[in-house]
Amino acid sequence: MKKVLLTVLLGATGFGLYAQKLDKAKDLLGKKKLNDAKTEIDGVVAAEKTASNSDAWYTRAKIYAEISKDSSLKGSVPDAREQVLASLKKYTELEDAREKDPAKRYMAATLDGNAALIDVYSGYSKDGASFYNASNYNDALTNFKKTLETFDILYAKKIVPMALDTTTTLYAGISAEKANKPEEAAVYYGKIAEAKAKSDGFVEIYKWLADHYRQKGDVATSQKFSALGKEVYPQDPFWTGFDLEMLSEKGTKADLFKKYEDVIKENPDNHIFLFNYAVELYKEGYNEDVTKRPANSKELINKAAEMMKRTLEKKPDYANANMVMGQILYNQGVDVNTENKAIRPQGGTKLTPDQLKKKEELRLEVVKKFDEATPYFQKVVDLLDKQAKLKMDEKEILKNALDLMITVNEEKTAQLESKRNAAELAKKAAEVKQYEADIKKLQDQTTAFTEKFNNVDRKH
Repeated sequence: MKKVLLTVLLGATGFGLYAQKLDKAKDLLGKKKLNDAKTEIDGVVAAEKTASNSDAWYTRAKIYAEISKDSSLKGSVPDAREQVLASLKKYTELEDAREKDPAKRYMAATLDGNAALIDVYSGYSKDGASFYNASNYNDALTNFKKTLETFDILYAKKIVPMALDTTTTLYAGISAEKANKPEEAAVYYGKIAEAKAKSDGFVEIYKWLADHYRQKGDVATSQKFSALGKEVYPQDPFWTGFDLEMLSEKGTKADLFKKYEDVIKENPDNHIFLFNYAVELYKEGYNEDVTKRPANSKELINKAAEMMKRTLEKKPDYANANMVMGQILYNQGVDVNTENKAIRPQGGTKLTPDQLKKKEELRLEVVKKFDEATPYFQKVVDLLDKQAKLKMDEKEILKNALDLMITVNEEKTAQLESKRNAAELAKKAAEVKQYEADIKKLQDQTTAFTEKFNNVDRKH
């Protein structure tokens, strides 16, 4: 029994000794004997018996805070501010464990006006700004990070009401971006976006995030920030175009087409969305090699033609749309012509009457498709050829339109020549005369188109 009592008394004596050292450290702090105060307090927090004393850790934060502001001392203790922050973190951790009632926590800091905490926040913030203004973005980022760490403690202690230090977070993101650390920039910008912060220029943060994750191939996260941007800045036209472009690059065709359907419902008068949707449908449905087309190729191509016609209803003078509509019809004619050429005599025998009938039907269908395509190509020529100056892509469109009109006329001429030859053999003079007139007309047109084709670059 005596032995146990003696041990308790020895423990009490030891604790009392360190309590005296804590009081001494406080006294030295009050007398501005900061080096001595630092020695005393470091001994207190290093001792096992007082390492869990929250008051000791707060006192240590105050001492190091004073050292960080003393021009004659801070050079010898370069990590003084870091020690303040570390001590404050330990202080809050111990207070949280010691007192279950939040109202009774952090009394020492509260009575002190949270001076140490505010000092360290202000110090890191000022240094961050100084490094930023000097274009030292790595050190700026380091200090802004520490500023935010301190802010988290301020918020946890309910000293500040807001959960996000928007300005510091913004500059941390900018510093990271300028320091070529995009992943860190994304973390800080992401906090701003997730808080749905809105201010002058903040729309660019949402755009940056959406594009950053698109480039990484993270479609879901990109869409998340695009959706947040659209929610906060609904009038900005960027979002719809961005989502469509991203799905075109990274998403599935099913998702892309569904998005187009939704966008067109929301923007029924926007001819660009209709045009781009038609192009995407056609790209998916058409391949020069028929064997490489998808099973639903016809449905896709027909839907593309429908969307392109709707585009032209909204904007009849849209050269691109006229060109693509003409190409769709022209390529359908080429497909039919390919089918026609595949019907050939086998083994030296002649074509059967049914085969001859089928070839004539297909020939007429080719001509029909080419005739349908021609007005669209002609519209391109009418729109662009009269302009004094064309952009490079407009020159290309005009030349393609003329080239296809030449090809169409040459094909129709070949068809008529075949018919004329057949009529001559049958001695049908009236038909021969009409065929020759039609051939002459097509040849004259072809010559005119060829001259225009050759003059595009010189004229424009």
